[in-house]
Amino acid sequence: MNMRVACRTGGVGAALLLACSAPKVVPGDPQAEIAAMLQRSAANWNRGDLPGFMNDYAKDSSTSYVSGGHVQYGWQKLYDRYQTSYFAPGKFRDSLTFGEVRVRPLTLNLALCTARFELRRGDSVTASGPFTLLLQKRGDRWLILHDHTSADPK
Repeated sequence: MNMRVACRTGGVGAALLLACSAPKVVPGDPQAEIAAMLQRSAANWNRGDLPGFMNDYAKDSSTSYVSGGHVQYGWQKLYDRYQTSYFAPGKFRDSLTFGEVRVRPLTLNLALCTARFELRRGDSVTASGPFTLLLQKRGDRWLILHDHTSADPK
């Protein structure tokens, strides 16, 4: 076998291996973009990075959050709620994952996302449930305008 052909074939194989191993998000694919955003958001939560976690919410006074029969408006109020409830010094924070992510584009820059959250402490699930997000694409980022989170029955 010609050495030049063997080198080319090896190079193509290595390039294909690299391409297959690295997760790619296709621009203009709301499903992939929002799923990646939620994965990053959970990683920020699990690292204890509240500013990073909150970076996916639109930073304005009309951002809304519904949970447990209450409606809250404003990015800062939501930040303060998470700070007090989960990120206060000495507070134990369970590990967060998201699953069953489904995205429905509504317009070029609006999307509806339904998914499930799960908080775990070791092998035990401490909380879980479905949530719905309304997101807006601003520039190259999707931002959460509205979050409605429900808890599964105990």
